[in-house]
Amino acid sequence: MTASSEPVDAVVVGAGPNGLAAAIEIARAGRSVTVLEGAPTIGGGLRSAELTLPGFIHDHCSGIHPLGRISPFFRSVDLARHGLAWATPRIAIGHPLDDGTAVVLRGGVEATAAELGPDAAAYRRLLGPLVDAWDALMPDLLGPFPIPRGPRQALRLARFGLDALPPATWLARRFRGVRARALLAGAASHSQLALSEPISAAAALVMLATAHADGWPLPVGGASRIADALAAELRALGGSIETDRPVSRFDDLPAHRVVLFDTAPDQLARLAGTRLSTGYRRALRRFRPAPGTFKLDLALDGPIPWRAPELADAGTVHVGGTFEEIAGAEADIAAGRSPDRPFVLLAQQSRADRTRVPGDAETVWAYCHVPNGSDADMTEPILGQIERFAPGFRDRILAMAVTTPADLEAANPNLRGGDIAGGRIDWRQLFTRPSLRIFDPYATSDPAIFLCSASTPPGGGIHGMCGLHAARSALRRLPAAPPRP
Repeated sequence: MTASSEPVDAVVVGAGPNGLAAAIEIARAGRSVTVLEGAPTIGGGLRSAELTLPGFIHDHCSGIHPLGRISPFFRSVDLARHGLAWATPRIAIGHPLDDGTAVVLRGGVEATAAELGPDAAAYRRLLGPLVDAWDALMPDLLGPFPIPRGPRQALRLARFGLDALPPATWLARRFRGVRARALLAGAASHSQLALSEPISAAAALVMLATAHADGWPLPVGGASRIADALAAELRALGGSIETDRPVSRFDDLPAHRVVLFDTAPDQLARLAGTRLSTGYRRALRRFRPAPGTFKLDLALDGPIPWRAPELADAGTVHVGGTFEEIAGAEADIAAGRSPDRPFVLLAQQSRADRTRVPGDAETVWAYCHVPNGSDADMTEPILGQIERFAPGFRDRILAMAVTTPADLEAANPNLRGGDIAGGRIDWRQLFTRPSLRIFDPYATSDPAIFLCSASTPPGGGIHGMCGLHAARSALRRLPAAPPRP
């Protein structure tokens, strides 16, 4: 589109899940929208490929989708009509222990509590009310600063905040046994914070609640199927997507009324330049990244030989031992050190989705946190942690692909230093993402420029809510459409 042609109502830079969600919401409002993606394929963190051997489908980045089926955005789009199907593992989360047993989260709160011995009642008291209220609470947690609209909502938010805002170490005091504390630690480590930091408890509660609410389903065929379905929905609504269209300067954009950036804050500052105020650009450049990610994709000749056999049915396995051990590993990362025994977040998607592998083979997707931009080789520490709970695991490996923080950033500039979360989600950057614009963090100092990436609330994850809220902000400021001839 040339500068003299009719402008499109909205341009979205970046075809990741939030960029596609933003474009869909704008198209649903009857406005014209074009998505520009610099890569040859869409998806951002939602990409899949044969990374190890032919027939073995691995997810490049996002491989676990706690909110992929139940977030308010995903509930608002019928992606099944575009071929998206989900497989739900029999066990959402498994956590092996050194005594050869494992604690598992399966089904409702009661079924999980029954396996926690002396902590069964405490687990019911903590998770039961949260899971019961989850559908009502979730929209408030997945957006900008929540303003209660009535006493019932205020009570729900207050109750959640009392448990969620402290460190996970405080929440762990509710439990006496190793099993419940280990389950809590694995869930809390999704925060990518030290477990002694405020707000790390929030991740534990959200992860456990979503696992009970929907079982952490897997997209059949790989994460790219989610992106493909979102793109099909956008095109059905009249939107367009252009791949191989990198935007290296603002003037590369086609004529538009508003533009939304599904990018990291520093990229927005560079591209928009002096169109943004000096103070806002300074805030974007001060935005702090989350830790980096070091990932292994493995092709196996059969299932992982876990000592605890029930782990064969787990979609996700949190590998790291006791609460104290996991807390120590995450504290090392917060201090800028790579731990010898890292917490490993492992997914064995092919156990529930056989379309990803040939014959009796299996895939494994496993990563650990490292300091942002770290060049440490964590291959052996990751493999050693898995072998610790699954003797003979290494003998099953047919092929392996290693992805470093630098590799992640090279493949997707949004993943600065290997940060897959869109920036630290700590007390300083929970609702002030990426700057102190609490009630509309998606708007910038320019009324025609918006940010819709995971660097806005509610942060990282496949939920589409950053894009949804940014699109609604843009629609409020979008000039009225000119009359059609």
